[in-house]
Amino acid sequence: MPSAPRTALRICPLCEATCGLTLTLAGTAVTGARGDREDVFSRGFICPKGAAFAGVDGDPDRLRTPLVRRDGQLREATWEEAYDAIAAAVSALVGEYGAQSVGVVLGNPNVHTMAGALYPPLLLKALGTRNLFTASTLDQMPKHVSSGLLFGDPFAIPVPDLDRTDFLLLLGANPVESNGSLCTAPDFPGRLKALRARGGTLVVVDPRRTRTAGLADRHLAPRPGSDALLLAALAHTLLDEKLADPGPLAEQLDGNLGELAAALARFTPEEVAPACDLPAAEIRRLARDLAAARTAAVYGRIGSCTVEYGTLASWLVDVLNILTGNLDRPGGALFPLSATAPAPRAAGPGKGFALGRWSSRVSGHPEAKGELPIAALAEEIDTPGEGRIRAVIAIAANPVLSAPDGQRLDAALAGLDFMVSVDPYLNETSRHAHVVLPPPPPSQSAHFDFAFNGFAVRNQARFSPAAVPLEAGRMDECEIQARLILAVSGMHGAAAPAAVDDMAIRGTLARAVADPGSPLHGDDPDRLAGLLTGTSAAERRLDLMLRLGPYGDLFGAAPAAEPAPADAALNLQRLLDHPHGIDLGPLRPRLPGLLKTRSGRIELLPEPIAAELPRLGAAMAERPTGLVLVGRRHLRSNNSWLHNVPALTGGSNRCTLQVHPDDAGRLGLADGKTARISADGGSLEVPVEITDSVRAGVVSLPHGWGHDRPGTRLSAASAEPGVNVNQLLDGSRLDPLSGTAVLNGFPVELTPLP
Repeated sequence: MPSAPRTALRICPLCEATCGLTLTLAGTAVTGARGDREDVFSRGFICPKGAAFAGVDGDPDRLRTPLVRRDGQLREATWEEAYDAIAAAVSALVGEYGAQSVGVVLGNPNVHTMAGALYPPLLLKALGTRNLFTASTLDQMPKHVSSGLLFGDPFAIPVPDLDRTDFLLLLGANPVESNGSLCTAPDFPGRLKALRARGGTLVVVDPRRTRTAGLADRHLAPRPGSDALLLAALAHTLLDEKLADPGPLAEQLDGNLGELAAALARFTPEEVAPACDLPAAEIRRLARDLAAARTAAVYGRIGSCTVEYGTLASWLVDVLNILTGNLDRPGGALFPLSATAPAPRAAGPGKGFALGRWSSRVSGHPEAKGELPIAALAEEIDTPGEGRIRAVIAIAANPVLSAPDGQRLDAALAGLDFMVSVDPYLNETSRHAHVVLPPPPPSQSAHFDFAFNGFAVRNQARFSPAAVPLEAGRMDECEIQARLILAVSGMHGAAAPAAVDDMAIRGTLARAVADPGSPLHGDDPDRLAGLLTGTSAAERRLDLMLRLGPYGDLFGAAPAAEPAPADAALNLQRLLDHPHGIDLGPLRPRLPGLLKTRSGRIELLPEPIAAELPRLGAAMAERPTGLVLVGRRHLRSNNSWLHNVPALTGGSNRCTLQVHPDDAGRLGLADGKTARISADGGSLEVPVEITDSVRAGVVSLPHGWGHDRPGTRLSAASAEPGVNVNQLLDGSRLDPLSGTAVLNGFPVELTPLP
């Protein structure tokens, strides 16, 4: 007889909202998912992605065993055969060509798993390579760079205090459909509605009339790519009209407002208005309303990051929060404090943040946060010469679709000496691998949000044990990556996977007991390691991070710096005892303690920013006369991941080119017919969708499609492949400070097809 249905709790790993789910199980199969009403953070909210968890988890196209390339074909193999192949190939290549012959590529799903947070840093250390490429340079790197320059820490990213603010200005963000990004907030739509219900104001700046814009009190539709100019004009107006009032923040600023005013002097509303295609009076009104609000927050996301001046735009977002006195203030923009973040220490100068510590081999792109632009990956592989990348280890990455000029990268990957993919699918990128290591479905993995709790709009901690046991023949993703580290470091077969985690634990504890400022100073690392709990090595590492974190039990020691909250004493067992999570309270002011700049203060006008402003000034004279393209989000999609889940396809989740009626009429385009769109990197043929939701002069094509290459095993996605919008780019358009690809606001040409 079939076993009776049961339920299990699981944090959803399918977007940044991290909602709590209640899974329905029949045996070891997930049959359904609903929102967990008792979850301390999401309170029962669920979106279509979470509701489709069973389809994601049980996708029949998921790989179940490793694949190893033999005689040119990927064939099923044992785990030992897979790791034997990796150990032999990487050892030979590094021995002959050096550590820089290996490149590591990390995709967006890494931040949705425990393995993706814990093991890639150890892999990079084991390899000794500087050739790291991640999805950050397709998305959020401008925010990391601007935060590093302002605060000394690229991860010190303030988020809008959604539940307490009176005025919210959103730029290039569509959280009603994306569920938020660098701002972890379950039920973002409900929070925006609550803002307005309590008398607050929502202003959305976006060239499309998105579902988020539909909720706004005011929607401004500027010319794409002009975000930095608009923000500079807002900051100029605050300074010029004596509306700037940093309040207590003034004592923490390195650099005075006069220097900032001089740097922004030319960016008057009247000067930037033509380039933004917005009335100067509307820009001044927005600045005055922002200054007059009791509390306010400015938040910019992917539309303001993936443009030519993305780092300047990201910097100006925080400049506006500073000038209005709303940074680090309840109701403004605050810094979350994750349960696994380092415990707060006494305020003081830090090491600061530097750009360009090394550069890419071919084009000389400077590193940012230890990463090189993923747009440069293809040339680093296919350009001959010393230091060429000959092997790639790709973890949860599909850059053939997500990076510019996928055709060139597709060919480059095919020419590698060796490639490893850690991926559950044989997709457009992993089809080139010599070894594919497939992680299990999410129901068979434990979960803790290391990354997203650092961007959450409320401090909390939640842990999900695996809902069902690993199937026979599967390997946990943490063990997969631990064994990968052993294989590339010459220790394959010489040590158990847990040795990787034990070394990490011992290293962390050794530093803690040697630090005179630590409450554990002088203690015995072996004794402390013996106190850790967890059913796996990765869970023991989580337990350690919780204990040493800002709310941790510190192994019973007294905290070193500021007192921990009353609800502290966190460890893994306490989270297990609270399966719906532990609420750690609203965001609190954290300055100056988190600052790591060399001055120990907020460096308001960093030199790299000041040097980039004249280039932005020159952009005021640019008047694009043709069409420009922007991307768009789908509620039932996440980049290129979820197109193979039938429950999430169809309806509005389509790969169409949205065109304004005026442009369609001028160009002779018809709704539902095909048009050719062309840009730097090539041409695509795509069905037209005529809609006034995009402003005239702008067309919109979604990201993540193009599932039409042979050799993949994505039956649902390949049936409705769409086109790869990033093939319109050749990789030459980058934000110079962050190396982020320009994915929005670039010129295109459009012609109808018979």
